[in-house]
Amino acid sequence: MFENLSSRLTRTLDALRGAGRLTEDQVNTAARELRMALLEADVALPVVRDFVEHVKTRAVGVEVTQSLTPGQALLRIVQQELTETLGGTSEPLNLRTQPPAVILMCGLQGSGKTTTTGKLALRLREVDKKKVVVVSCDVYRPAAIEQLRIVAGNVGVDWFESQAGQDPVAIAKAALEYARKQYLDVLIVDTAGRTSIDAAMMQEIAALHAALTPIETLFVVDSMTGQDAAKTAKAFSDTLPLTGVVLTKTDGDARGGAALSVRHVTGKPVKFIGVGEKSGALEVFHPDRIAARILGQGDMLGLIEETARKVDADEAMKLANKLKTKKSFDLADYREQMQQMQKMGGIESLLEKLPGGAKLQAQVQKAQPEREIKRAVAIINSMTRQERRYPDLIKASRKRRIAAGAGLEVQDVNKLMRQFDQTRELMKKMQGGGMAKLMRSLAGKLPPGMMGPR
Repeated sequence: MFENLSSRLTRTLDALRGAGRLTEDQVNTAARELRMALLEADVALPVVRDFVEHVKTRAVGVEVTQSLTPGQALLRIVQQELTETLGGTSEPLNLRTQPPAVILMCGLQGSGKTTTTGKLALRLREVDKKKVVVVSCDVYRPAAIEQLRIVAGNVGVDWFESQAGQDPVAIAKAALEYARKQYLDVLIVDTAGRTSIDAAMMQEIAALHAALTPIETLFVVDSMTGQDAAKTAKAFSDTLPLTGVVLTKTDGDARGGAALSVRHVTGKPVKFIGVGEKSGALEVFHPDRIAARILGQGDMLGLIEETARKVDADEAMKLANKLKTKKSFDLADYREQMQQMQKMGGIESLLEKLPGGAKLQAQVQKAQPEREIKRAVAIINSMTRQERRYPDLIKASRKRRIAAGAGLEVQDVNKLMRQFDQTRELMKKMQGGGMAKLMRSLAGKLPPGMMGPR
């Protein structure tokens, strides 16, 4: 997410050298680079113009303290302006109303409305502990209704049946009545979309809004459409009293133009971003954290929150207790750790939230870590329980059997065993001297700056 914009902005700020004050020439040079970076990221021109002007006004003449370089001084200003452009502060869903709270989802066809409806329902159920029902008012595409039924089943929320050819308003009213009778907390209404904006679609959504008076009206838009995302959001905002925006497919958006443009153009806050295909891949949009990510500063708070939400605390405690009692780290433990990483969104998702991690993503992508994790899990699943518990039993004949069972080669098993042995050694160091000893052993293996000042 935002890789191109991030790398360009980082290079621009790193290029500033010297001491004293930020000179007008330095700021003008940086401003030109900022402008090019933002335009290449497909940020709307009015947003670029305002952003660069604000940075220039604030930066010229700023004193550079002894503890900062000129690049770091400008970085602070750019980060503050990015945060403001992205909305300043996060704005959570407003559910303060007599239940059921109605959330109306709108957007063009293909923007990810139905998938996002499921992701939001899951978040409301798991994080906010709400009882949720979803309904599809897309009566023109039976496949859309069926898709929502499947999505609702996957995320464990109630689904209200609808059929092609029914009146969308009648469906919505019946779903609202059902939610009231069942004492449900939230009703999420998935609406029909078109490949482009047309009058009939707008009239239908306006009629649904009038019938439901939703507490939240969320516009769902594909972030990879760049400036078009902001233009489409503006068109919907002119017709409906939107309360927020959800940016989808941001994991595939290296530019980031939509995130920077939508708030400025519509005046509506971005409330969530979709960061993957999995049901749990929906994050609250925090402008300050996104600004930090764009500038390569990472998002440690986001990583901590995600870890607390997705990592199985009981399993983590079992492993910690096992290591404390000097019992060896085995292949079943190794598999559990890899599966926990998958729940977290994989290695690339973790790297993105670490300071400086974005620079490592390109290298990691070449290694195809998600494929390697799946292979490793398949290999361990092909082992007997005894082999997982006592890895040293695994010799040549067993390796051939395990490889055949996983549909892989013996060299793949050998590679896994080497990786496991390295991990086991790290775990022994944790047993012998705690985390401090482990971090010292890692210090020489990580890129400069990843361990912080020494």
